[in-house]
Amino acid sequence: MTTPISRSDHVAPRAARSAGQHAASRHAVWVGAAALVTDQIGRVLLVHPTYRADDRWLLPGGVVEPGEHPHVTCQREITEELGLANLPLSDVLAVHSLSPHHPDTKPGTPFPGEIRFVFDGGTLTPDQVEAIRLPREELSEFAFLETRDAVQRLRPVDGQIMLAAYRARLGNTATAHLADGRHILDVPALDRHDVHVRYRPLWDSPLNRGPVPERIPVQQAWAWSFIPDGRVVLVADPGPRGALPMLPGGTVEKTDTTPEDTLHREAAEEAQLTLADPVRLGWVLDDTGEVYGSVGPNARLRLAARVTDIGPAAVDPATGHPFARLLATPAQAAALLGWGPPGARQALLAAETARERWGLPTARPAAIEEVSAEGMRLS
Repeated sequence: MTTPISRSDHVAPRAARSAGQHAASRHAVWVGAAALVTDQIGRVLLVHPTYRADDRWLLPGGVVEPGEHPHVTCQREITEELGLANLPLSDVLAVHSLSPHHPDTKPGTPFPGEIRFVFDGGTLTPDQVEAIRLPREELSEFAFLETRDAVQRLRPVDGQIMLAAYRARLGNTATAHLADGRHILDVPALDRHDVHVRYRPLWDSPLNRGPVPERIPVQQAWAWSFIPDGRVVLVADPGPRGALPMLPGGTVEKTDTTPEDTLHREAAEEAQLTLADPVRLGWVLDDTGEVYGSVGPNARLRLAARVTDIGPAAVDPATGHPFARLLATPAQAAALLGWGPPGARQALLAAETARERWGLPTARPAAIEEVSAEGMRLS
């Protein structure tokens, strides 16, 4: 006796075959996760793997295992590679799509493409840095590097990913979405001008709050220059290895009667700023004056000032090119300057001075933006 065959009995086998064929036709890629971790002065942590023939370095991280979420991968890899358990991750700084035929991929390697998530691993304390322990069979060493040096040790595409992720953190912008190392949406100001954080040898020098002793000449005058909403103006000096951010100001010249005269002149030349009511916050001792021709002990003056006008962009007479003009919160500016915790304290002092002296508000967290070439009207 045979069992009657209904029409529905044929549906499941055909559907199963169709689903299998459909699944086989779908695009598959590798998935990776990495962390952007810095030290207190903004240098980026890289690790040197033992298994790469090209001798390139990497951000800490690795390949997502089957069934694993990318953030779990990142935390697992940080624990395995650095010996730092429970390191908190915050934002997703970048998501990157790498095509199978990108020139940075190894020729002859079966590679379907990759999606990589870059998480913010935060800033390590000196004790955490001391606690790093590497699996020597996998990683031979680690280093904290300026971004300009870090990109030299990474594959070009990895350097582009690292910079976009770091700038998303510094600039308080949205997650960077990249394809083959390039932004697929609007390019933020820090990326547009290739801005880097620079390690500064005097970053940990104390800010002396009293007057500069008469025996010590003032060689430099820089100011936290505030616009009415509590943000400050930074200038970014372009160069062959990227732009370096600075506070407006510069070297005291013999023609300057006072350091305040230097500040007004340099702010106008570099950033087309008109400043008012400069206030001395303190000074940093430079024991050697090497950058000024080894002139010996000298003072680097730090001030706060109000910006009353930002004029149209112009060529800086000292360099022959225009500087980018960026608006940032004082905290963002301190991070970009690479001054570490002392810089953060100086930024707080400058903001408190602006609030007490001029009634300016505390700047709200916002994305770093560029002053337009036409300048800015200030009320």
